[in-house]
Amino acid sequence: MDPDRASVAYGRRAVPQLFEQLQQPETSGRLRALTSLCDLVHEPERFYQTITGGFLEQLKVLLEDQDPSVRTKTCELLCLLTTRSLGRLFLISSSLLPPLWELLDDPSSSCRRNVYLVLTHLAELPAGADVLHTLVPRLMLKLQEEEEEEEEEKVLLLSILSSCSRVDPLPTLSLNGVHLMGQRLSHHSLDIRREACAVLLELSVPEDGKRQVCDQQLLPVLVSLLQDEDVELQTNAAGVIMNVVILTSGKHLILGLKVLPILLELLSQEEEEEERRGRKALILYCLQTLASLAEAPSGRRVLLEQLPLLERRSRDQDQDIQRVAQTTIRVVTWTP
Repeated sequence: MDPDRASVAYGRRAVPQLFEQLQQPETSGRLRALTSLCDLVHEPERFYQTITGGFLEQLKVLLEDQDPSVRTKTCELLCLLTTRSLGRLFLISSSLLPPLWELLDDPSSSCRRNVYLVLTHLAELPAGADVLHTLVPRLMLKLQEEEEEEEEEKVLLLSILSSCSRVDPLPTLSLNGVHLMGQRLSHHSLDIRREACAVLLELSVPEDGKRQVCDQQLLPVLVSLLQDEDVELQTNAAGVIMNVVILTSGKHLILGLKVLPILLELLSQEEEEEERRGRKALILYCLQTLASLAEAPSGRRVLLEQLPLLERRSRDQDQDIQRVAQTTIRVVTWTP
């Protein structure tokens, strides 16, 4: 028998028995029961029983336990449960969120990491991201903290902000979000650069966000990120640029940075089948950016010389790329 795990009853009695053992006064007994529960919830039947059996509200007490190991293991259990939609929906409607949010400042880095993972899972649902909007001011403050947190925590924090901003960018935008994300576009960590750029992609959807990207001179950095080796980072940067060039001022600024050769080079690259799927969003963003830049006379002059490349993309195997490329060609060749 494993000394780190509690003994597990047979069949449907297993989950209720383990939740009964969570009420033991001994920390070691509670930890063993939590460890066994973390094992059991990988099984679909036990997962469903745990969610629907009315047991989980008992975890509220454990989230406030004095022992950091118990708090960490409880958050690990919630993390496993929120990997599935049913678990996320339960947690959103439960009373566990307020004590869970308090653990964002837990002294244990393992506990904080598990909390961030739970929130990341919740933010994948629009309803979850909507609930987490009340946390945005607190998350933005944590992003500005002087002390160095674990890099993984920062990445998860930015991922949560990205999901929340996708549902509604205004709370993050109103809290100096464009400036804070712009500061992280040059971070040494690729993951942080990628996630910060993903947040900026959502913040650049409103007009105010577009103007802030221009006013804070982030376009040169974004153009340099188009040449990064990481496709996801390139895609996020291209998306921000695509949003910004809707503005006339954005068009002129980006054309002054000589971005057209970079965008055309990205479009001209040949891809294998698997790579093509990973680059689809990047290609679409580049084509839509070119369509916007073609509305400026200087942009159109350059793109008229690149019609063979655009026509090749208009025959792409992907119908979405075909459609956007054809639209770009119509804009480039338009005459009054």
